[in-house]
Amino acid sequence: MSVLSIVILLLMVVALIDAIRIDDSRVKYMHKIVWILLIIFIPLIGIVLWFALGRSYEGASTPIRMPRRRQQASTPRMSAPMDTATVTVQPVPSRDGRSTEQQLADLEREIEEDKRRRAALEQRRDADSQ
Repeated sequence: MSVLSIVILLLMVVALIDAIRIDDSRVKYMHKIVWILLIIFIPLIGIVLWFALGRSYEGASTPIRMPRRRQQASTPRMSAPMDTATVTVQPVPSRDGRSTEQQLADLEREIEEDKRRRAALEQRRDADSQ
């Protein structure tokens, strides 16, 4: 094997490991599996395109935060209190401006109308079959 083929093989392995381990949200332009197939089937072009276009480098140095585990009550360790955030939820107004009660009343009317139509259809089917 020549030095060039060894270098391409090593770069291909590095690019494959990088493409497989990277988070899907940091892959650009194509799905991750397409990039992996491109690296495998067209190694030199695939490697260059992966590192030039397919990978997002913005969040590369951001540390990954792992959620803290809650300690059991029987554990006598002293720890800092966990931060708790208060979330307030505001109701979202409907697009047509109707209240929830009005929407529920409309839905109940639609259900009753559907029941009435189904009953009428069953009566017609019974009349047609006799």
